[in-house]
Amino acid sequence: MNELGELRPSQLIYTFGVGAIMDLPNMSALILGLDDWDTHQCQEISEERLLAAVQERMGPQVRQLLLPPVTFDDDNDPTAAAKGVPVAPFPRWLRCPFCSLLGTIDSGHFQLVQDPYRPDRTRYVHHNCKAQRPPTVLPVRFLLACREGHLSDFPWVEFVHKQTKPCNGARLSIREFGVAGDASDIIIKCETCKKDRRMADAFDTDEFKIQCRGHHPHLRMNDPKGCKETAKTILLGASNSWFPIVMSALTIPRATDKLGLLIEKHWVKLKDLPSLEVAKWALLPQNFPAFIGISVEQVWAAIQTKLAGTGTRVGESSDLKIPEWELLATTTPLPATDEFRARRIAAPLGYEHLFGETTLVEVLREVRTLIAFTRLESKGDFAEVDLQNDDRQTPLCRQSPTWLPASEVRGEGIFVRFNETALQAWEAKPEVKRLEAEFLAAHKVWRAMRNQNPPGDHFPGMRYVIIHSLSHALMRQIALECGYTAASIRERIYCLQPGEDHGPMAGILLYTAASDSEGTLGGLVQLGDPTSLGRQIHQALEALKICGSDPLCSEHPPTGDGRGIHGASCHACLFAPETSCEKGNRYLDRNALFGTFASKGVEFFTES
Repeated sequence: MNELGELRPSQLIYTFGVGAIMDLPNMSALILGLDDWDTHQCQEISEERLLAAVQERMGPQVRQLLLPPVTFDDDNDPTAAAKGVPVAPFPRWLRCPFCSLLGTIDSGHFQLVQDPYRPDRTRYVHHNCKAQRPPTVLPVRFLLACREGHLSDFPWVEFVHKQTKPCNGARLSIREFGVAGDASDIIIKCETCKKDRRMADAFDTDEFKIQCRGHHPHLRMNDPKGCKETAKTILLGASNSWFPIVMSALTIPRATDKLGLLIEKHWVKLKDLPSLEVAKWALLPQNFPAFIGISVEQVWAAIQTKLAGTGTRVGESSDLKIPEWELLATTTPLPATDEFRARRIAAPLGYEHLFGETTLVEVLREVRTLIAFTRLESKGDFAEVDLQNDDRQTPLCRQSPTWLPASEVRGEGIFVRFNETALQAWEAKPEVKRLEAEFLAAHKVWRAMRNQNPPGDHFPGMRYVIIHSLSHALMRQIALECGYTAASIRERIYCLQPGEDHGPMAGILLYTAASDSEGTLGGLVQLGDPTSLGRQIHQALEALKICGSDPLCSEHPPTGDGRGIHGASCHACLFAPETSCEKGNRYLDRNALFGTFASKGVEFFTES
């Protein structure tokens, strides 16, 4: 195995996961499927609720959530086995910048050159080029993809010959004229028969139309069902070439006694003990000093009890957020473990009539797992994967997975709970009802354009719009106040209508989602003080009065062409980074929060 570069575990979930193309200095690589991963180098992550939710969606054969292989600075043994995630060069077509030769990796023109001391300098060179030194060749920047998740090399030979029978021994070249890099300035030429064609034709469906080949390069196979979609030309590194589908859960204590909490903490090591006799040896004080003073028989009985109730408990919802809401909003007193510690304080000063008590989460842990991905079209609803249809989701491996890649982050957060009486009174206003009808119409258009039927399903309502809009306003304000970057703060929204099971719910958890030390500096919890949080809410609302894009922003209606579902919101006022938002910056409207010159009486907060 040849080392090519470094990635953080969280990047393998959200940015460069299975099936994604990773750009390297001199080449591009495709992350291969789970079948090619060496799981002996992976560490298991314990999160029972998330694993149970994954099993409910993907089948009981999923037994583990594994952290991708991690290399530490002290791993400098040259004789040790290589550790990492397997990749393959993709696309397979390369171009020589000196002589403009266009060919495949296995054409015999290109040679792999490695630097044992600088893995990032690994490259392919054109070894028989006329240049004085073999020049470094680069991957071509055009690919084919379809909405079914397939990806393949661009058919250069068929393209330049206009899909007629190509000449024998076709030798291609690619030449660029001008400095703009526009497709119309790129000409593909067959040096054998002298035919040429401009790349602009590849983006014109009237000039170039080709059926998808159904290829899954990350699985090294073609789709056995084939594909009826028309392939679309995309650019290498395009933002729509890979969208992750992720599930996540907060680690919350489920046990109430000391022994139960210890079992949860060490569950990864304890769950596979086969018998009491083995447990007597494994639970020696030098192995588990935490169990000193507790008999092995008691520990073994607790393990068996937990094994019998692993997963979703009887009477417990499969919704990952409901147990979290019950803990953060209603449980008294709040339990404390190494992975969860919280305390309640008074409501934000000046807003006691609109909010309940605030919960400051001083320590939290979130586990995220990648379950599939899409191309060209994003599912968008990162938090509500269970509401998504299974069609057009590309699998991570050839067979049903027995494990999934996961990552964990630790941080802190603030939980804000709405006053249910005040919220229901606002929802009953006629002006709010009219705005809700506009959002519902936009919701139906959005789903219809993406072939999600019936179009009216899963509409979250105005309750979600007001909670979501306040969440984004506070995230922007907190990023300015405490120094966290906007991408380091993430939202987790709890929203259910009064008539729904486990409802009503109306709350926001804003927490640090960074994987480094920035996520646990304590600055976020300090802002949860009643006086400080009241000031943050006031300043966030004041900032929404005027947007840099007004009047276009404030007068923007929710209904539109189906590209988005939002009212008065844009990148200058409410939009947040993609990994921070649960709904892809949809269901937002600052008019619903605070009075603007276009709010028309729908604001939840009024000036005192």
